[in-house]
Amino acid sequence: MNELLKSDGRREIEQFDPERYRLKMAALDYSIEHAQRIRDWPKLEEAVDVKIEEQRRFVAWWKGNIRSQGEVRKKENRDPGFLSVCEAERFTGMKQQRVSDLGRRLQEPDKYRERLLGAGYLAALLEAVDARGTKGTGENEWFTPPEYIGRARAVLGGIDLDPATHIEAQKIIGARQYFTKADDGLQHEWHGRVWLNPPYAQPLIAHFVSKMCVERTAGRVSAAIMLTHNYTDTAWFHEAAGITDAICFTRGRIKFYEPDGAIAAPTQGQAFFYFGNKIECFAREFENVGFVLRRWTS
Repeated sequence: MNELLKSDGRREIEQFDPERYRLKMAALDYSIEHAQRIRDWPKLEEAVDVKIEEQRRFVAWWKGNIRSQGEVRKKENRDPGFLSVCEAERFTGMKQQRVSDLGRRLQEPDKYRERLLGAGYLAALLEAVDARGTKGTGENEWFTPPEYIGRARAVLGGIDLDPATHIEAQKIIGARQYFTKADDGLQHEWHGRVWLNPPYAQPLIAHFVSKMCVERTAGRVSAAIMLTHNYTDTAWFHEAAGITDAICFTRGRIKFYEPDGAIAAPTQGQAFFYFGNKIECFAREFENVGFVLRRWTS
């Protein structure tokens, strides 16, 4: 590509290797298909995210270096480094319409990502959501094992509020105040020491995490521990990580339970967010649960 441009006297535009791109896409498509077949969800997520990033780079390259015949006639676009659409189609082996369709899909990243992840992944995710009790109450409610509640209570010194819970869960949690689905904890202020295991379905998890961040920043929440899945690629995870004082990434996966003893096995690991000034206490309590990261301060 660069040799063609230089021999024509054109400026050297950003490099793009179509053969590398095609091979990369083929390898990623194989990885996605294989991960779907063996139900390796972390590998599937990784392959899908890499594919989307590669496609974003390709579309950005196309937009930055390709001009239509009408555009190249304009004075401001007479730089000979630009490729015409016909040249680009021959060079990449992709029609402009196909690139345009890809660009539109990338403008809705969540929808496009779900499409690439496939029905099997989404079905497994819904099973995990059901297991966590985010779609109802009663027999569909699943709770955090008592050992983790005990660790949280030891760090916080007590639990003043559980804003997303079920009355049966309070037999273990024992919060001084709590909000159930009927109460809608998003509509109330949160005060004191908070334990939060939010519903994991979208958009509720994003709403509850944002609510935690707002209440903590406002000073109404004096300390808190929040348990979520370790969805480190999501906006809500980054929002919480931006103000948390420590995070424990679990070693293995937490087995949530139902009062009758039934056990749920999520498809990914979890993370405990800690908000408060007893960071070393949190680290001691949770060091056997997983890897603890403390906020860096200068």
